[in-house]
Amino acid sequence: MSILKGQCHCGSVKFEVQAPEGLQGLRRCDCSLCKRKGVAMATAKLAELSITEGADKLSLYEWNTKIAKHYFCSHCGIYTHHQRRAAPDEYGFNVACIDGIDLSDIGDIPMTDGITMSLVESE
Repeated sequence: MSILKGQCHCGSVKFEVQAPEGLQGLRRCDCSLCKRKGVAMATAKLAELSITEGADKLSLYEWNTKIAKHYFCSHCGIYTHHQRRAAPDEYGFNVACIDGIDLSDIGDIPMTDGITMSLVESE
């Protein structure tokens, strides 16, 4: 798997991730936003993820410190990716958006303690 292709539900937003070693940095997060999204994320450096179609269809959501930038399709509402707060040189992307990946085949995905990180940063 060197290039992963993904899209939102309606297909308005399409993206590619350069991933010569497959999915890296798999995780879930328990912060208030991620808990509600309920997605599994993988990691890519900023230069490794590109929007190939529908950049103009992306909506941006920021909260708390406004460092992280969360992107959603403005048509179907699916979260595709975000620029990370703790590592702004990385994207977290929604693994469920990647073509040919079934989350049930992945097994246990580690949980990141986003609750504590959010509380510390907002003090």
